[in-house]
Amino acid sequence: MSGKRVTDRQVRRYMDSRKDGHIQVAAAARAGFSERTGRRIDSSSMLPSQRDRTRRYRTRQDPFAEVWRADLVPMLTAMPSLRATTLLEELQRRHPACYPDRMLRSLQRRVAHWRATEGPERELIFRQEHPPGLQALSDFTAGGGLGVTLGGEPFPHLLYHFWLAFSGWQYVKAICGGESFTALTEGVQEALWQLGGVPRTHRTDRLSAAYRNLSNQEDEAARYAEFCRHYGMEPTRNNAGVSHENGSVEASHGHLKTGLDEALVLRGARDFPDLAACQAFPPGVHRPQERPAAPRSRRRACRAPAFAAAPHHGFLERHRHGDALGHDLAAQCPLHRALTPGRLPREGAHL
Repeated sequence: MSGKRVTDRQVRRYMDSRKDGHIQVAAAARAGFSERTGRRIDSSSMLPSQRDRTRRYRTRQDPFAEVWRADLVPMLTAMPSLRATTLLEELQRRHPACYPDRMLRSLQRRVAHWRATEGPERELIFRQEHPPGLQALSDFTAGGGLGVTLGGEPFPHLLYHFWLAFSGWQYVKAICGGESFTALTEGVQEALWQLGGVPRTHRTDRLSAAYRNLSNQEDEAARYAEFCRHYGMEPTRNNAGVSHENGSVEASHGHLKTGLDEALVLRGARDFPDLAACQAFPPGVHRPQERPAAPRSRRRACRAPAFAAAPHHGFLERHRHGDALGHDLAAQCPLHRALTPGRLPREGAHL
């Protein structure tokens, strides 16, 4: 029938009728369309659903043909970020009663087409792939906004945040100082032993505690390089000026703080008698945070073999007094947990 699209089912019925010996007119009648449609089907080997139905022609006259090159393109060239709403308002000011508000959607399509074909080049961003067991990320974020106090006194601190890119497993620890070498290595070590595995790479931003940042090549500091070799991880960092490369962990800072803030609201108070009580608070400002997705990292087998290592207590103690935090940090913030030595498999290996 005229005005209706021919379906794949009709075409198959038509072709079956032709194979059974029916003439073109009879086969078309049995399929429910005209003889002319039958002739078109006989000359094509494609089903209707396989044809490209994209319309590449205009169905009506372009309402902006007279002002596009004269008025609109110069404004877009000078400022490509101009919205179609602003352009339409300017047209209404220059040409009263010629361009009503109902033309906004047509102008939006025209502007989008111009940006795609003639506008400035856009930065290409490729989708990131995170295989299981490949990458962990570390970052620091300010925790003072949570309003936590110890014995009624303000507790200014940072939060060290460890994040597995594939599964989203995360570990959080309070830092009573700056983004130092001791804060980084103790946070990483405790996260690894809570996880029970080791990722293949460990990524940070351009921390001076871990990198000298004297060249574009990987120039990790000697102590940090020794620490990563002990755990069998490859240290990596962001490229200069490309902060979004650490976005997997930075993007989760807001969700982390929101969750901690809500937990403190449900607790009914933000004051703790001492640091130990603050650490014991569930889900806790300083306790490991784990999402339901975390078991994926434990169930997925990794190609890398299990790696035997013990907590690097001697290494951390050997360098602690040379760190910016000094021995006062160890007395004020005894956050380093005693971990049982044993076999530490790769993150993602079967446990």
